Amino acid sequence: MPGTDLPRTPEPAVQVPTRTLVEALIRTDSTVDTGELYAIAPLLGMTDQQVRLCVKRLVTEGRFTQEGRGRKAVLRATGVTEQTLGPDVEFVAHAFRQDAGLAPWDGTWHLVAFAVPETARSARDALRAALTRLGGAPVQGGLYISANSWEPYVEDQARHLDVLDHLTLLTTDNLRHGNEHDPAVIARNLWPQNEIADRYQRLASVARPRLRRLQEDTCLPAPQRLTIAVELAAEFTRAMEPDPLLPPELLPQPWPGTQARELVAQCWSLLDKYTEGSERVSLFQLYRDAIRPAVADN
Repeated sequence: MPGTDLPRTPEPAVQVPTRTLVEALIRTDSTVDTGELYAIAPLLGMTDQQVRLCVKRLVTEGRFTQEGRGRKAVLRATGVTEQTLGPDVEFVAHAFRQDAGLAPWDGTWHLVAFAVPETARSARDALRAALTRLGGAPVQGGLYISANSWEPYVEDQARHLDVLDHLTLLTTDNLRHGNEHDPAVIARNLWPQNEIADRYQRLASVARPRLRRLQEDTCLPAPQRLTIAVELAAEFTRAMEPDPLLPPELLPQPWPGTQARELVAQCWSLLDKYTEGSERVSLFQLYRDAIRPAVADN
């Protein structure tokens, strides 16, 4: 299994935004223990002042409410924060299913064409951003393509932006881009695979030494375990967000994303195993829900 024989390497530092730290420590009851927050912050190179200012901003923005003061305060996530917390479980689960060979490509390309009028420019720009976020690539003006079945997500975004009437959705198994017919070459031309691969190589370099530490010391103090969890979550998000989740048939093999996700899955399994219920944060459940379906099906 990838990642079981791990070389001893130094642990690369991970840049974790203060906001990410706060959101990563939300427990299953939607609260954040600020004493825990202040204990973990210095392990990530953050000062108490940075934490105080971030908490103040999050409360002002309505993302949290605060009960008490200082290190004895309790933050409670509002509905807005809960809706945007953590990874998109459905997409992460799909990535693990692809890694396990459980989601083979059927050879179908999915295209979206749109002609949104200038009077709705902001909606048009938002639609382009949404299509990119969903893994689409621009083929030419007003035409985006994906190798995955993304129609329900595209339609939801278009309805939200009130531009559904300006969309045309189609599929094809006979695509030529310029003079190129080879699907793998087309995918390489349309998506920045080298950049995406670099992000996963970075994720793997972060996960390997932390996995070694978790394997060798099952009695790590809670702050250290949670620090590893926050670091992995931040780096995993950086790697996954720009990934269009192209099917393995369209990617060079071995693909760095497969090994990186396997290393992260092993880390999360150990973190979940050795963390008491009272210490468990929502991220444990989110990642567990994303990873387990592929493991169960395999």
